[in-house]
Amino acid sequence: MSDAPAPVPPATARKRPARQLFASTVLGLEALVVFFATLVAFGLRVAPSAAVWTAGGVLAVSLVLMAGAAGRPGGYLAGSVGQVFLVAAALVVPMMAVIAVVFVVLWVLALVLGGRVDAERAAWDAEHLGPPDASEGAAPAR
Repeated sequence: MSDAPAPVPPATARKRPARQLFASTVLGLEALVVFFATLVAFGLRVAPSAAVWTAGGVLAVSLVLMAGAAGRPGGYLAGSVGQVFLVAAALVVPMMAVIAVVFVVLWVLALVLGGRVDAERAAWDAEHLGPPDASEGAAPAR
């Protein structure tokens, strides 16, 4: 037998908040839909091609960046502004109105239900795991 100390298990990674996960998923899917809607707008020739690709590309890339910023200060506000621009796209491509309504509902649900899941997770952790041990600096294993 060796006198080496037993290996210390690595600290478990902290779970991402559900609100952040839900919001970034909605924004990422929205970016894909905006890209495909840009293809439709280009095919229907609703505006000059440069304008269609510029507006659609900027909105799609912005939504991807907003998905990455979800959970950071101002990230949810930026995502909400993205929803406004998606609704504005319905002025150019009327079928986008249906898609915009669906994604606005998904966005609201992501924020509301994600917050509820986070609150329930925190309550369960406090009840079953107790407060995190400040002396170790790591979250308890789940």
